[in-house]
Formats: sequence, C-alpha cells, structure tokens
Amino acid sequence: MTDDLTLFHTASVHRTTFTRIAARIAPGVQLTHVVRPDWLERAQGGIDATLSAEIQHLIAQSPNALCSCTTIGEEAALAGALRIDQPMMDLAASTGGPVLMAYCLDSTLEPSRALLTQAFTAADKPAAIQPLPLTDLWPLFASGQTDQFAQQIAQRIDAAVEQHPTVTCVVLAQASMAAAAQHTTANVRVLSSPELALRAGLGLPLK
Repeated sequence: MTDDLTLFHTASVHRTTFTRIAARIAPGVQLTHVVRPDWLERAQGGIDATLSAEIQHLIAQSPNALCSCTTIGEEAALAGALRIDQPMMDLAASTGGPVLMAYCLDSTLEPSRALLTQAFTAADKPAAIQPLPLTDLWPLFASGQTDQFAQQIAQRIDAAVEQHPTVTCVVLAQASMAAAAQHTTANVRVLSSPELALRAGLGLPLK
C-alpha cells in the first residue's frame, strides 16, 4: 500500500470527505491536500493554455497525486495524476450499460463522457451512456446546502432509473455528488468516485 498521497481539490469540502474515508480504509496514511477553487472557476469557459500549464506544473511536482475535480481531470492526468473518476468509470463500463451518468456542472459533461467512453472501449463493449443533467442543483452545493443537494440528486436519480429500466448502474460524475448515493432507492448500484479513487490511489482493492 502507498503510504502517502497528494490530493488536488477545487473545493475545500473535499478535504473532510477524503480524510474521513482514509481514516476508515487506511488508518495512518498521510494525505496532503492542495485546494484551488480558482482552477474550477477559470475552467468554466474552457481550459486555456495558461491554466493547463499551471495545473500540470503544480501536479507534476507531486509524484503520487490524485485529482478530485472532474472538470480539470484530463489536464491533471497529463501531469501524472490519477483522475478521481477513472476507477469508477472502469467499474461502470464493466456492467455493460447503459450507464446513467448524472452531473451537476456543464463543464463536467464532456470530460466525464469521454472517460466513460474510453472505459467502455477498454472493456471491449459499445459505449452506452445516458446523460442526466442536474445543473440546476449546483447552486445548493455552491451555497453550502450539501444535505439538500444530495437529497435532491437522489430524488432525480430515482425518477430517472424508473424511466430507464434497462440501466445497469448510475455514475455520480462529480465527487461533490457522492453523498447522494446514501439517499437513493434505485434498484441498481449508484457509483461515486471518492472511495474508489482513494483505494486505487493507495493501492488497495476496489470494492
């Protein structure tokens, strides 16, 4: 198992999330948190060359890095970081699909869909992805109403699964959405990225 990990976040709330998970699955592991909310703000209009270089330069200095932000995940991966959603997408693709992919930021859609498509290709399966936009709920998270955010995501997912009975699993595209998995009553597995990514980053078995 890896003894330490540097996590790059674009929201400070993820510090608590990952620290709590690490205490449960890998007591004693050393986590270093780097929080850069400005990266997400600047990425909303697209990641330009200046932002790309800045992200890659900082992450390249941390050889065992995990990026918890989906929007900048591709840039982080270019610098050697593990994308938070990679293990989750691989697991989702293994179900065969169709996969219901819920997201709350427009900037998340394309990188998440591209990564899930790549996972389907690696699994030698046709990409079967049903996007579920929940962008109107993001202000709840941004204003600190995290419980309402999670509950409303769960309600929307439950309704969507009922409308799409052939769905094999649900993907919560952003780490900020993870708590919604505790509130759903969907009859399929709802995958969230934080614990899966932390396990992968630390070299622990995925569950």
